[in-house]
Amino acid sequence: MEFQLLGPFEARHDGRPVPVGRRRQERCLLAVLLLDAGRVVTTARLIDLLWGGAPPASARGTVHTYVGRLRGALGPYGVALETMGDGYRVDPGPHTVDVHDFTGLVRRAGRAAEPVRRVRLYDEALALWRGPLLADTADDVLRERLGEGLAGLRLTALEERAAEHLGLGLHDRVIGDLTAPAAEHPDRERLVAALMTALHRAGRRAQALELYRRTRLALVDGLGIEPGSVLRSLHGRILHGDPGLDGPAAPLHAVRVGGEWLPWTTSGHPALEFCNTFAGWGAPPLPGSEWLRRFGTLAVWAGHHGLAEEWEVAGLLRTAAERPREASGALARARGFRERLYACLTAPDDVRAFREVAAVVDEAAAHGVFVRGDDGLGHWRTRPAAGLELPLYAVARSAAGLLAEPRRLLVRACPGEACGWLFLDESGRRRWCSLRTCGGAGTATH
Repeated sequence: MEFQLLGPFEARHDGRPVPVGRRRQERCLLAVLLLDAGRVVTTARLIDLLWGGAPPASARGTVHTYVGRLRGALGPYGVALETMGDGYRVDPGPHTVDVHDFTGLVRRAGRAAEPVRRVRLYDEALALWRGPLLADTADDVLRERLGEGLAGLRLTALEERAAEHLGLGLHDRVIGDLTAPAAEHPDRERLVAALMTALHRAGRRAQALELYRRTRLALVDGLGIEPGSVLRSLHGRILHGDPGLDGPAAPLHAVRVGGEWLPWTTSGHPALEFCNTFAGWGAPPLPGSEWLRRFGTLAVWAGHHGLAEEWEVAGLLRTAAERPREASGALARARGFRERLYACLTAPDDVRAFREVAAVVDEAAAHGVFVRGDDGLGHWRTRPAAGLELPLYAVARSAAGLLAEPRRLLVRACPGEACGWLFLDESGRRRWCSLRTCGGAGTATH
């Protein structure tokens, strides 16, 4: 079963609600046991929590009655409420409790090495919150006693995720995530600072300064204290336009998609886009020109160019996070294929490059399926069973289609010394690529 305590109390089995506890106190008793799943909760503690230190004489018998009713309701679903000495224990078994899922995800996020992985785990953790702990079951006093820092951990997760978002250049998400919490918790300095920074980076300097003013007023009036040194320093830097507060610079000729930097679309064909870079194929490569640095970037790129469905991209990202070594191997193979494909397209007589590309195309064919699209036309797609090789096989099939068409003879490589981007010259008159990536006065005909 699934028990949801972060918000109104809910119990579900196979996705369907299970009625548990006719009385609020029954549900509250079960919630206490679930919060301590696997550990014994004494009857004395249950009585203290349920009646707030003023129990009736019948409290012990009432607790026993509640437990009996809960056993009858949950027993058919395999949930065991065990009597252990002078207390009770819920056997966690295969059942899930959202509170424990939340704390586990936050711990995993803190240990994750990749920023995008950390963001994804924080997203999963925070999505479990549907409202205050036991919103329809506990009052504020009991909620504070039971939570044991859960609300604070949620705010910490919000702060950590905001820090990751700022590092990835996603200040708009920070603004959306933190506007309400910052107003509710002016004493959370990291939270307010993250929102101020995000507003500044979004060009909303006046709003960032106004947020500081409101926060200071709330702290002085409510707690009798001034903002801490972090907020005061940040306020001064925003006030004086410190360029060090600006976000991470975008790569040259890049677009932000799904949290990843991808090269601008220039060629009109996925196989050619796969070969291009942020700043061209200079020899040696220009600093920051490489875009294919992570498997997650490859997966998002495949979705951006229609080579994978959105749900397939989400699955690839999850799998890559769970099996990072396999993802690294798939990424290395995709980068090797890109080099051979580029050679194949720029040197038609390179038989070896063609054969190496063809070998991957043969593998891709074994994972292909012909499906009807929303447009009524048939399309070749790569089966999800291809796993982490799906983006590679999808681009290999796209490359095979281009290599088999007369348009293959219209592929050009920009002759700019530091460029070399591939594009289709369907007019028969173009020489240079279209975005001035090769630079210089001699490229005015772009």
